[in-house]
Amino acid sequence: MSHAPAAYVRPRHAPDLPACVEALSQVHVADGYPTNWPEQPAGWLTGGSLLGAWVAELDGRVAGHVVLCRGGTDDVAPGLWSSREGVPVDRIAVVSRLFVAPGARGHGLGARLLARVVAEAGELGLFPVLDVVESDTSATALYERTGWRFLGTGEQHWSPRQTVTVRCYAAPEPGVPAVPDGPGSSGAPV
Repeated sequence: MSHAPAAYVRPRHAPDLPACVEALSQVHVADGYPTNWPEQPAGWLTGGSLLGAWVAELDGRVAGHVVLCRGGTDDVAPGLWSSREGVPVDRIAVVSRLFVAPGARGHGLGARLLARVVAEAGELGLFPVLDVVESDTSATALYERTGWRFLGTGEQHWSPRQTVTVRCYAAPEPGVPAVPDGPGSSGAPV
């Protein structure tokens, strides 16, 4: 009889960064996320207005990652949620840098990371939103399967020469059960 791998989410610590970068590299090769490989991947994972960062472990190894941060002026999702709900943008947090290593998918890590970041946003009195490049269908499937609500699409300017279309989502309504990202699901690079 085989045992189920031990999977859990915990706060990210500085010594986790090399393993996070390795997992991100695997995701980039397999899925093209992030769209543009960062010059300093550890800096990309730790940069911005971070409110918190977590890793998912599977059998004691870092296998996934997520951060919660303040939205930037060019973030589309906070603006959509703010205009829809009448909530000031400073009461909104952005879920970002979410990914699960290809070899660790199918164990619910993506859903666990999302649940953890939503709980943290709630503890901070903030409402979580996220966006995903429109072409990233497996990430979109994870968000929709776990109850995230589609807000609309928008254009994000990543550089003077690169504009992308993103799909924006708001966190599930409290008390609405999400379908777990478990065996038989496609997993997602997010």
